[in-house]
Amino acid sequence: MATQATAPRGFSFLRTAITLQTLTLFLQAVSAGLLLTSPHGEMLHSVGARVMYGASMLYLLAAVLAWKPGGGSPRPVWHASGFLALASVQVVLGIAHVPSVHLPLGVLMFGLSLLALARR
Repeated sequence: MATQATAPRGFSFLRTAITLQTLTLFLQAVSAGLLLTSPHGEMLHSVGARVMYGASMLYLLAAVLAWKPGGGSPRPVWHASGFLALASVQVVLGIAHVPSVHLPLGVLMFGLSLLALARR
């Protein structure tokens, strides 16, 4: 009797991508706090934004790779696409210095990413 001791490769890559995305969003919150208190905060937040955006693209890639070859549900692809769209809006709002929307959207994104991680 064979048991499935390990998750399929696409599943573990998808979980790793969501974990990385969630971690980068948390670090963005930390660097936003540093932005208010430290002269190096702006640089950290700027670099973190690029890393977070890359993590969102990685999440989309992982979702497509988990879906296409295995014939699984396309739902994670839709979630990852929506998240990449939110990340794009977040970047634009950050560059435009619109903190009244940028900050709540960042909190929402962290919550959604945490929810996606809990579902995996």
